[in-house]
Amino acid sequence: MNFSEHKAIYLQIFDLICDEIQTGKYKAGERIPSIRNYSEMLEVNHNTTLRAFDLLQRNNLIFNKRGMGFYVSAQAMNFLKEKRKQEFINNFLPKLFEKMESLDFTIKDIEELYKQRKLNPTNMHPL
Repeated sequence: MNFSEHKAIYLQIFDLICDEIQTGKYKAGERIPSIRNYSEMLEVNHNTTLRAFDLLQRNNLIFNKRGMGFYVSAQAMNFLKEKRKQEFINNFLPKLFEKMESLDFTIKDIEELYKQRKLNPTNMHPL
């Protein structure tokens, strides 16, 4: 994995595992790779991965079964969807709205593009 210099590596590992949970790679109740396996896979220090796992546990996304490893919690998917929805609303939408205003692009235009995408996702046409 290529890590960004602009964000702590343990936070990037946290985001990676969150992505893997959200995309269904790891489902609720399923075991995830161990700290050691993740460290080896990503070629990072064990303590860095440990920090990511600790953050995942503190956010109730994973839990530890003593002697058996870490598992995805039942509420992980819902938590991630809500958290990322709020991040989308707070970080992405304001920029999108600014760009739409500068281009005289309306919500109705977006709605039409969305409908086209739903009908034929491989062949989107501009307005």
